[in-house]
Amino acid sequence: MIKATRTGYSPRSLAAALEDVLLPLLRDVDLADGAAVARAFQWLDGNLAGRALIDNACWALRGGASGGTEVPLTWIVTRRPPAEMAAEAAEMCKRYGLRSLKLKGGQGRDTDLRVIAEVRRAVGDGIELSMDANRAYPAEGIADYVRAIADAGVSVAEDPCAMAPDSGFEKLQRECRIPLLVDFACVSRLDAELFLDRGARSLMIKPGRIGLTEALEIDARCAARGASVSLGMFYESALGTALSLQAAPRLRSRRILPAEHAFFLLLTEQVAPGEVKDGKYRLPEETDLSRLVDWKAVERLRI
Repeated sequence: MIKATRTGYSPRSLAAALEDVLLPLLRDVDLADGAAVARAFQWLDGNLAGRALIDNACWALRGGASGGTEVPLTWIVTRRPPAEMAAEAAEMCKRYGLRSLKLKGGQGRDTDLRVIAEVRRAVGDGIELSMDANRAYPAEGIADYVRAIADAGVSVAEDPCAMAPDSGFEKLQRECRIPLLVDFACVSRLDAELFLDRGARSLMIKPGRIGLTEALEIDARCAARGASVSLGMFYESALGTALSLQAAPRLRSRRILPAEHAFFLLLTEQVAPGEVKDGKYRLPEETDLSRLVDWKAVERLRI
C-alpha cells in the first residue's frame, strides 16, 4: 500500500519515479541476478519505496517461493480508548486464534498502562504483549516508562522514543531489562550495523518497506551478532503478505515476536487469497505467486 504520510509518495509520483529514474537503470540488467539488480541502484540516495517495490517484484519474477511454511502472526491494536482496544484485542484473538498482540502506545504513560491492564483482563495471561509507542515520547525519562510497561507485562518495547545509534542508545539498553526493538531508524544494512555496534538486541525488518534483499541482509548481520529480528508489516494486501513473508523461512536470526502481517484482514477487497488460522499464516503452496492473482480484480481496482 502506498501511504503518502509514511513513504512520501503518491501513486502518481511513485509511478513517475519508477518510469523516469528506476526502471531505466534496469534496461540492460538480468533481473534473475539479484546482485546485478542491487548494483544498478547502488549509487541512488533515496527512492526507498520504489527500490523496495522493484526488488520484491524481481523476487516474484524469479519464482521459487517457499510454499507451505506456517508463520505465526501478531495483531496490531491501534490507539484508541483503552476499553475499545481491549475489545478489539479479545475479538481478534478469538476469531483468528492469535497468541500475540502489539499494542500501540503513545497516549501518555497512564493511558498506556490502562491499555495494557484492560487488554490483559480481556485476553487472559496466555497472550504475549508488546508495545510500540511510535517515538511518541521524549528520550528524557524514557527508561522509567519502559520499566513501567515491562512491570505491567509487556515483553518488548518498540520505538518508545526517537532512537539513534549513539551513546544514549547504549545507556538506554543497559537500563532496560526488556528488549528495545528499533524500527523507524533502521532501513538499511548500514543502519543495522551502526545499531549493532551500539549493542542493539533486536531490529525490525520490513520487506514491504525496504525490500526482501535488504531485509535479509539485515537479518544476516543480526545473526552474526546474536541479535534478533522482528518481521514488520508495511500495509500489505494478501498478495503483498504472501511475498513479504517469503523472508520468514529464510531468516537466520531469532524472531523476537511473531510476524505482523495480518493487516490484510482489514481490507474489504483482495487480488489474491489469504487466510489466518490458529494464529498462523500459511505461505501458498504455489511457487509462482502470479498464478494466485485475480487479474480481473486488479483491473477493477487499478488507479
